[in-house]
Amino acid sequence: MSAQVNRFNDIIRKLRKQLFGKGPDRLETVFMQNMAVTTLYGNLTPTEKFISGTNEGKEMIHTARTRLIQEVYAKSPPEGLEEVVGAKFVYLFSDIKVEEDIAVSVFVFDRPIV
Repeated sequence: MSAQVNRFNDIIRKLRKQLFGKGPDRLETVFMQNMAVTTLYGNLTPTEKFISGTNEGKEMIHTARTRLIQEVYAKSPPEGLEEVVGAKFVYLFSDIKVEEDIAVSVFVFDRPIV
């Protein structure tokens, strides 16, 4: 894994830990063209795992996690993110599969990542 990917993953992990009280256990990021696609494994806190035992709980966790992360990025990207990739952050598309505890985020930048 490149140093650039490691730095990118560290920024994402740190933000998720600040927002949710727990960062992902493992991240895999691929840079392609003007995007960074990150798969995040092991995201849920013990409390969220308990709540996800019902359909209503799964939906609540899904909604809370996807909306919160999208709102945070809509306000401004995390510190250092744009510097790591050498491009301006434009959009974030994010979703989580609560049952599998896997999330995917697609970061779109204004130019190809170098």
